[in-house]
Amino acid sequence: MALLDVTDLKTFFHTRAGVVRAVNGVSFSVEKGETLGIVGESGSGKSVACYSLMGLIPKPPGRIESGKALFEGEDLLQMSEAQLNRIRGRRIAMIFQDPMTSLNPFLRIEDQLIEPLLLHGVTDKATARKQALEMLEKVGIPGASRRIRMYPHEFSGGMRQRVMIAMALITDPDLLIADEPTTALDVTVQAQILELIKEMQKQLNMAVIFISHDLGVVAGSCDRVNVMYSGQIVESGATDAIFAQPSHPYNQALQRSIPALQTKGEELFTIEGQPPDLTRPLNGCAFAARCTHATDACGQSAPHLERIGETHWSACLRVQHQEITLTP
Repeated sequence: MALLDVTDLKTFFHTRAGVVRAVNGVSFSVEKGETLGIVGESGSGKSVACYSLMGLIPKPPGRIESGKALFEGEDLLQMSEAQLNRIRGRRIAMIFQDPMTSLNPFLRIEDQLIEPLLLHGVTDKATARKQALEMLEKVGIPGASRRIRMYPHEFSGGMRQRVMIAMALITDPDLLIADEPTTALDVTVQAQILELIKEMQKQLNMAVIFISHDLGVVAGSCDRVNVMYSGQIVESGATDAIFAQPSHPYNQALQRSIPALQTKGEELFTIEGQPPDLTRPLNGCAFAARCTHATDACGQSAPHLERIGETHWSACLRVQHQEITLTP
């Protein structure tokens, strides 16, 4: 049995402008010790899907319309707030995008680190302080015994991100959700953060859901990848298959958009057009209006993920019917 098994998750936002179908029928699973990547443009539904699992969607305007999210057999979506509180921060932890907005500027780092341990009754305050110091040292904070008494604004961006990782891992969770954990960090610090997460994952035999728009980071960090577009998963598979054999035009276009792969001196590749308006129902493929391979049928028939290989699924009708073959 998978550690986490999500089926037909739908999260809509009911606004004055209409109902925004932010996550519209997403299904995936995560095994113990596995790293699952979720990639896509901003607004594709990556973060909303995982926030839904954690019960962190603002209600209103957000509402989970349907779906199941079985965490070791228990449905997260049917839990009360009290039941979720026993799991959040204890068995499922999360690293948020911006540590400066996630850390309390009025509390010392020490107080914020020991809070999960005290809140979940893991240990007493004295032992919690000792564990907090040990965790800061593990994540590579120099002079941890001195800096643990400092405030968030006294840390650099990379150091604050390390503090967030320490806070997420201090309770030895079974699942870590890392939401753009390397955003706005320089490449050297980014590499250190990724290596740190990988090292801690091995020590704890922890599963990781890695949310990112950086394909290079995902390619080097994940076992499997889900490609999301307009609230749906359009391609899913083993990392090697996703990057070596793209089987949805959106995935192909994303890979062609990587600046490092462009020929020097030539104009950068861009995906023409804009994502669809999610307040309006989609009759066919959400990517059809921007796709160079689209036919009339693509705009009329709603595609579903279908297996196209042993570890590979695609929601492209033309790929499923073997009408086209895509290259990276």
